[in-house]
Amino acid sequence: MSEELSAATAYTEDDFYCPVCQEVFKTPVRTAACQHVFCRKCFLTAMRESGIHCPLCRGNVSRRERAYPERALDLENIMRKLSGSCRCCAKKIKFYRMRHHYKSCKKYQDEYGVSSSVIPNFKISQDSIGNSSSGHPTFKCPLCQESNFTRQRLLDHCNSNHLFQMVPVTCPICVSLPWGDPSQITRNFVSHLNQRHQFDYGEFVNLQLDEETQYQTAVEESFQLNI
Repeated sequence: MSEELSAATAYTEDDFYCPVCQEVFKTPVRTAACQHVFCRKCFLTAMRESGIHCPLCRGNVSRRERAYPERALDLENIMRKLSGSCRCCAKKIKFYRMRHHYKSCKKYQDEYGVSSSVIPNFKISQDSIGNSSSGHPTFKCPLCQESNFTRQRLLDHCNSNHLFQMVPVTCPICVSLPWGDPSQITRNFVSHLNQRHQFDYGEFVNLQLDEETQYQTAVEESFQLNI
């Protein structure tokens, strides 16, 4: 009991949520240099996209941990001891059981989406994702089928035209991400957009890559000056 109370003073509920997927950690791993924690799957996906940078602070990640990240076993043990509140129904659940709880929490399903097994006949349109002339991805609104929206324009469009529309759909932005699941159904699409898609994942990754390019350029220029 004293061990649980000690752990509780060191952590807040936010410490158990992955900064990439915004869900409670699943198989948490920790970077060696900056000590940031992610779901293992989220971390490995980010490594494939961004190369050598921490997905959160853009610190360097060693070659070995990019392929074999270190399990955050201490955090896993604490998740088995501490409870948090479901973000939708407020029920107290052990953190390591939170994802399992979401599968049966109707309020969570209405807010963030449910497995396609609940609505087996729904399929996402194959042309719901495209590209604009600027190279940014564009999306079709799944609620009215209007197309060619950037992420921000889709957000604005849905908040203006579909704020109270509750129809089970698949989020085209989620499907476009490296870890996107086309079988994931969202009942409250507008709320989902506002919760999950306030920034462009592609720009986040490109920022990481651009900083590495700038660093390499600076090193090369410095080398030329010293010749």
